[in-house]
Amino acid sequence: MEILKVDDLCRVYGKDENEVKALDHVSFSVEKGEFVAIIGPSGSGKSTLLHILGGVDKPTSGKVWVDGKDVYAQNDEQLAIFRRRQVGLIYQFYNLIPVLNVRENITLPVLMDGRKVNEERLNELIGILGLDGREEHLPNQLSGGQQQRVSIGRALMNAPAVVLADEPTGNLDSKNSQEIVELLKSSNKKYGQTLIIITHDESIALQADRIIAIEDGHIVRDEETGK
Repeated sequence: MEILKVDDLCRVYGKDENEVKALDHVSFSVEKGEFVAIIGPSGSGKSTLLHILGGVDKPTSGKVWVDGKDVYAQNDEQLAIFRRRQVGLIYQFYNLIPVLNVRENITLPVLMDGRKVNEERLNELIGILGLDGREEHLPNQLSGGQQQRVSIGRALMNAPAVVLADEPTGNLDSKNSQEIVELLKSSNKKYGQTLIIITHDESIALQADRIIAIEDGHIVRDEETGK
């Protein structure tokens, strides 16, 4: 079942001689539960693509459908709800709220949505993430690896249609990096989460079901890894 479809996506910054085509007629689709790695050199357009998929940046032209919904046919209020409910975003620099503890950071998207926290799911996530006993800790009381685990919990808390991770291991050492990848793979399998990860790390990309390579705003390779 197709969960994500991108059709003829373009994103242009600047005008005339300053014009930069970050994305140039990009099209692909992703099946529900698929784990896709997007690779490419710096400036290739991969982060721009991820932000457009997540409703953070708007395309110049083209369409994105998530779970059958035309993302950019929505108004700003609908788009904000879409981001909270349908997309889980994981960043390289964690983006945790410093004055909120682990539990509060993980449940923030649910509370912002005015909904009741599913305590069973929260406790299950905290256990899977290895954060038992640290629920009341603030971000500055956690290691980098633990902070990234919290950001993963926050991304998964709303059971989104798609989890998007932008260089989620870029700030971590090799041991923590592999642990974070294993957690993402585990959520991909356990919850059937569709996972799209941007990475410069070839060893991480090779753990995905599929690799999409981008250069100069174009898809230059799209192949299954045989996993």
